[in-house]
Amino acid sequence: MNYIDAFVLAVPSSKREAYVSLSQLSAAIFKEFGALRVVECWGENVPQGKLTSFPMAVKCEPDETVVFSWIEWPSKQAREEGMKKFMADSRLSKFEMPFDGKRMIFGGFEPIVEV
Repeated sequence: MNYIDAFVLAVPSSKREAYVSLSQLSAAIFKEFGALRVVECWGENVPQGKLTSFPMAVKCEPDETVVFSWIEWPSKQAREEGMKKFMADSRLSKFEMPFDGKRMIFGGFEPIVEV
């Protein structure tokens, strides 16, 4: 069964285009290294919660937008190999990260229901 890497982060709204450019390059590299699909979602209806929420989880500031993304891999092993190659790839070095990576939430997930 496939394996999913998921991410939630806060991106300054003014840096949307820089984020899109970085995401397009990253997606191409991920796919080159075995990813089946890369999806980046710009928050449109992401309410601030009272106890928990996406904005609270990433300490989203008023001038930032929550981004939710995922990468679909054919397996956890393919993910481990592909991510290792991705992290070593020099093509990303020309980009300045348009977000604060310390506030990014990420994790790997094994799908249990797929319809």
